[in-house]
This record gives sequence, C-alpha cells and structure tokens, in this order.
Amino acid sequence: MTARRTKPSLYISVDVEADGPIPGPYSLLSLGAAVAGRQDTDGFTAVDPARQTFYRELRPISAEFVPEALAVSGLDRQRLTREGLDPALALAQFSRWVREVSGDAQPVMCGYPASYDWMFLYWYLIRFTGESPFGHSGCLDMKTLYATKADVPLRSVGKRSMPKEVLPGGRHTHHALDDAVEQAELLANLMAWPGPGLE
Repeated sequence: MTARRTKPSLYISVDVEADGPIPGPYSLLSLGAAVAGRQDTDGFTAVDPARQTFYRELRPISAEFVPEALAVSGLDRQRLTREGLDPALALAQFSRWVREVSGDAQPVMCGYPASYDWMFLYWYLIRFTGESPFGHSGCLDMKTLYATKADVPLRSVGKRSMPKEVLPGGRHTHHALDDAVEQAELLANLMAWPGPGLE
C-alpha cells in the first residue's frame, strides 16, 4: 500500500469585528488576516505575521445592530454604510488572497477562540462567494489547542491562565488586523510550546 501524500497546511490567523452575535441579522464590519506559519511532515515553521496580511472594512448588510457589540470595535457604522466595501467584493478579494498566499498548501483558518470568527467568516464566504477557500472544516481553535497541550478543561482557558511564554507581545486592540497579527504570534508560540513543566 502506498503512503498517502500529505499536503502542507498554511495557518492563517483571522479576526473579525461584527455588530451582533450572529451573521445574517447582523453584519461583519471588518476582516483582518495574517499568515502565521506553515506545517508539513517536518513540523511547524512560523513566519513574521506582519509580512503577509489582509484587511477590509465592509458595508453592513442590515439595519440591525447591538450597540454593545458595535462599541467593542469602535467602528463607525454610518461611515461604513457610505464607504465600506460591498461584502461580495471584499470576500472575493479575501478568497483570492488566501489562495495566493497558500500556494501548494491547504489553508487553515485559526482564531482565538475560532468559533465566533469562523461563524461570520464561513457564512459570509458561502453567502457572497458560494465557496470557502478553507473548505467546510479548515479551522483551528487556539483555545482548544492550548487546553489539549496544557491538559486542562476547555472552559477554564483564558489568556490570563496561560503561561507568559505562550502569550503574544502585542496588545489586543479590537482592530481586526492588529488582533489577527497578535493571534498569529499566539499560534506560533503554542505550536512551539511543549506543555506545562516541559519548557
């Protein structure tokens, strides 16, 4: 039996800012992404996350929003209604960028936690482009990765509970690109981290 060829994975840190809890009734307002690194059968290789990035601000798709959710990002919804990119254009540009930076590797979206960002990203990709460059399951949750390596319950995980050596140097600003870059650093640190007591 011949060995199955394993394609490398390209990890892309993604962060979104939105104005509510779910896509559809509420809108994706900004999308940031940064290439975090590549993994093949020889292991994970981190890259400078500020080198290959993507950022767009989008026009809202509905009039509904949750003021508290909007306040987190500090984005001006009225300005985005006038100046934000059409979601179909923004997501087509994002898909093209993902394919370009991935080359021969399979792209994997990663987030902290990935659930919220993946929900908005995947819904928008399918709704506005008809497909996802990540497929339906190319998603890695950094919170789960840490819980598994640290051997702790998932619901106990927070950045405050993580050891200093895995935390990124940047600040979490709630600007989608800043946070995507910060999370890319976190992923690289987690991939290199052997686990508690093994440093």
